[in-house]
Amino acid sequence: MHGELTTLGIKIAPSTIWEILKQEGHDPAPERASTTWADFLRSQAEALLACDFIETVTLNGQHQYILAVIEHASRRIRVLGTTAHPTASRVIQAMKNLVMDLEDAGCQVRYLIRDRDGKFPALIEEILAEAGIQSLLTGVRMPRMNSIMERWVQSCRRELLDRCLLWNEHHLRHALREYERFYNQHRAHQALAQAAPLRAVSDPITEPKRINDLNIRRRDRLGGVLHEYSHAA
Repeated sequence: MHGELTTLGIKIAPSTIWEILKQEGHDPAPERASTTWADFLRSQAEALLACDFIETVTLNGQHQYILAVIEHASRRIRVLGTTAHPTASRVIQAMKNLVMDLEDAGCQVRYLIRDRDGKFPALIEEILAEAGIQSLLTGVRMPRMNSIMERWVQSCRRELLDRCLLWNEHHLRHALREYERFYNQHRAHQALAQAAPLRAVSDPITEPKRINDLNIRRRDRLGGVLHEYSHAA
């Protein structure tokens, strides 16, 4: 509208146009009323999964490819496996195992967000479709479209992969199992109000005597790479 008025030689500030439309009950930018990607993610969180591959290198020089899936609503992570050879058959079997795990857990998943990595074979679309799950592909070089998964990748690198000397695939699998357990059962998440995916927030301690007499124990995982704090029994 502002452009059309300018074309007619009528000079008026864009803010004035916005005020006029607002008074008349019209949005000055109709596309803003449409559903954005962020709106979609928030509204469908309970039905959303996201997955990605993480590449790392063990001390024996072997490149390893970790496949993981995260639930948007609960932030629960599932490490589906790691391999030096992410062949189509391995990825397909990992997805079949995921579908069975979701069915056993009673998860009503409708969408899986993933990138366009060539390690994902076309057949996984059929496997997911049979389970009522539709793949949503992110744009090229747009990691923010899969931001929750990408955030977990950063956490995994910073808290585990960059702090461990991982000898081989067997050692990496062990470390990933420990980190998955730590992440789901203990690690506090800001997005969950400091709860963990499989742990509710503890009731606050309000009695001064109890605060003064706290007896805290620390449990180390992976030789002290990860720490868990809890009240002594």
